[in-house]
Order: sequence, then C-alpha cells, then structure tokens
Amino acid sequence: MSVENAPGEAQTLAAASGLQSFPVAPGYRVNVRSGPGTNYSVVRVLPYGAWVTINCQTPGTRVSGPYGTSNIWDCIGNGEFVADAYVKTGTDGYVASRCG
Repeated sequence: MSVENAPGEAQTLAAASGLQSFPVAPGYRVNVRSGPGTNYSVVRVLPYGAWVTINCQTPGTRVSGPYGTSNIWDCIGNGEFVADAYVKTGTDGYVASRCG
C-alpha cells in the first residue's frame, strides 16, 4: 500500500521495501493525480494526516504548496502522483530516483 495513516506503519513498510515514507502537509487533503501535473485527472484524495511512500520522482507542472514551489512530482503508486510541494521530504530537491 502506498499511503498509510499511522506513521509507524508507513515507516515499517518503507524500511521493508527500501523506500522512504514522508508525511503530507498537516491540514491538507492532497489530490493524487494520474500523472505528474495539474492537467492530469484526480484519481483520489489523500486524507488529513496521510503519509506517502515515494517510489520515484519526476519533473512536471510547477506547483506552490506549504513546502515551497517545485516542479517535482512524487510517484506514490502505479499511475499515482502528488506534488512534492505538499510532502515534507526535508529538501527542495530529489529524495528518490527519477521515474523511468
């Protein structure tokens, strides 16, 4: 599963898979899109307090959010992307490999 509501569970899953898990900005329900940009359709919405496991990252539409302005999009599942500006990764750069 790509999204966990309990930080401990998300971190355990991430450690087991070799991937990293990060919290979504508090107070936001973030759109998950079918591709790396705001022009892609919304496939679901993350709940408040969600954590995401980043499989890979790719450039896309530039988005401003609580963690700055960025064109980095995080792939959190097959055909599921969130704007990195809404994910607390601790950096303005890439934290995972580039998507393929």
